[in-house]
Amino acid sequence: MLFVRHATTPGMRAARFPGDEEADAASLARAAASPVAAGTPVWVAPVRAAWQTAVAMGLEAREAPALGEAGCGRWRGLSYERVAGEEPEALAAWLADPHAAPHGGESLAAAAARVAGWLEAVREGVAICDAGAIRAALGHALGLGPLATARFDLAPLSTTELTVTRGGWRVAHVNRKVSS
Repeated sequence: MLFVRHATTPGMRAARFPGDEEADAASLARAAASPVAAGTPVWVAPVRAAWQTAVAMGLEAREAPALGEAGCGRWRGLSYERVAGEEPEALAAWLADPHAAPHGGESLAAAAARVAGWLEAVREGVAICDAGAIRAALGHALGLGPLATARFDLAPLSTTELTVTRGGWRVAHVNRKVSS
């Protein structure tokens, strides 16, 4: 399974909780260097930036709701700085406890379980999504929880590849740049 982190959005540049934003045009222009073979099944997260990245890569895709980021509830679209200033205890709880969802959204553990279930059901193809889903897939493959996978750096338009083995999953590569 090849994961492609979707193109950069204004929210990513401004350090905001994910929303459904358009991708930056300059970032989409770099997406044309697609590493995907014709005929490969392609899924996208249910956000505009993922769809736009697939189109820029010349790929036909199907939506996979399971590839969405953890639901941010009332924090959706807000800057991390604002949330840290207005709700420091809630943010600290969410970052320290993978089962906490003080923001009215989804816990990191629930999001990780959703992605793991999808990965086991699909097992091959290409997934275009944001970092949270890719980190959850890596966590599933490596037996790591959501707090440990937050340490993976995943650049926009980078690829991460997992391969199926008899014993589970093998990590082929992480955060490989598609283009410069």
